[in-house]
Amino acid sequence: MSEAIRFLPPRPAVLSRRAAIIADLTDLLPADCLVHEPRELVPFETDAFISYRRLPLAVVLPRTTAQVAAVMRYCHRYGIPVVPRGAGTSLSGGAIPQEDAVVLGLSRMSRILEVDYANRTAIVQAGVTNLSISETVGVDGFFYAPDPSSQLACTIGGNIGMNSGGAHCLKYGVTTNNLLGVKMVLVDGTVIELGGKHLDAAGYDLLGLVCGSEGQLGIVTEAAVRLIAKPEGARPVLFGFETSEAAGACVADIIGAGIIPVAIEFMDKPAIEICEAFAQAGYPLDVGALLIVEVEGSEAEMDTMLAGIVEIARRHDVKTVRECQSAMEAALIWKGRKSAFGATGRIADYICMDGTVPLGKLSYVLNKTSEIIERFGLRVANVFHAGDGNMHPLILFNANDPEDAARAEEAGNEILKLCVDAGGCLTGEHGVGIEKRDLMRHQYSDAELAQQMAVRSAFDEDWILNPSKVFPLEGRPVA
Repeated sequence: MSEAIRFLPPRPAVLSRRAAIIADLTDLLPADCLVHEPRELVPFETDAFISYRRLPLAVVLPRTTAQVAAVMRYCHRYGIPVVPRGAGTSLSGGAIPQEDAVVLGLSRMSRILEVDYANRTAIVQAGVTNLSISETVGVDGFFYAPDPSSQLACTIGGNIGMNSGGAHCLKYGVTTNNLLGVKMVLVDGTVIELGGKHLDAAGYDLLGLVCGSEGQLGIVTEAAVRLIAKPEGARPVLFGFETSEAAGACVADIIGAGIIPVAIEFMDKPAIEICEAFAQAGYPLDVGALLIVEVEGSEAEMDTMLAGIVEIARRHDVKTVRECQSAMEAALIWKGRKSAFGATGRIADYICMDGTVPLGKLSYVLNKTSEIIERFGLRVANVFHAGDGNMHPLILFNANDPEDAARAEEAGNEILKLCVDAGGCLTGEHGVGIEKRDLMRHQYSDAELAQQMAVRSAFDEDWILNPSKVFPLEGRPVA
């Protein structure tokens, strides 16, 4: 295991009371809602950022908001750190625990409580998977717009924590644009509600503060989300280019022309080959980069939008333009894209980065990324949400070689710094977690970090919620 990223030292007062803590939690919860045997804790020792792992003190799996509140009151009283966990798909280490922490998993809070088509909203528990909302309302002509590649497994609570996006966020926005309200348990067990099914709320935008807070302000147990009517039609089109730079420039010009497709996804040659070998989606293999551009609306609307996009693509010497001819072909195109991370895992270990850059800098950042990877003697496959500049370079390495793993982490840090220096930011949808925690000083000044930490302290004075994450360990307020 790599040790480049440090964790806070466990609290001795908590470790010394482990047996008493487990006994107390046993009294608070039904027997099947508590995990504490060492072997049973192993599945919770890490998330999708597998380079780091720690066995937690215990894991609680509540079924109700009241049970969450009871656990939080107890942990707050005794200063026990709590790490919220959804499905464990975090790619930034956001759900990795430590030895003195209770993991509070929300996977059993998995009910869709209400569907309200009149107001185009749904009320769901935090453990509901992203995709299950669309599957539930799809038969009635609606869907939930954010669609991370992990949508089959990832849960709404985790999506809120990281402000997740997905391929279709270009038109419909990320989680914060589709979240109307939450029920949340504060660190001391108090239950509050922010927002609701109405479109706006008076006072400070605390809902906007909670979305993307990575489980450090409270535990979201329920959410009110926006439902959207399905479009009349949708059509993905493949555009193949000679180089990644040409594809990046084309994306910038499409958006610059005022054309907003529902999605623009990017793959470079290594990613194309990896995804095609897995999904057999019909991707062209004779190009250096590929854009999946999806438009939607009536046939006339789609034709008009595509005509403008094709004209721009030709100015960038597009080699291939391939419109899907059937629903099955469209499904295959998206299967290849959404399988990219899993398909890459078949050929190598990898770290998935998550920086965002201005569209006008896409070509520049792609070129510099290649230079960084070459300098470290590594390989990279680029596949990302090009329409909003959210880059996901997959840095390939050998996890069994500590030196190779260290080079991969260092290369990833340089790529993230490059994104910031190009006018972008450290994360688009994966969050900071532990992965980017020590890069926060590259993005923010000391004064800016201090202000953010002051807000966090207002919710959690003793910093027991997800304590090793987001903010650099040095310079934190004394709990």
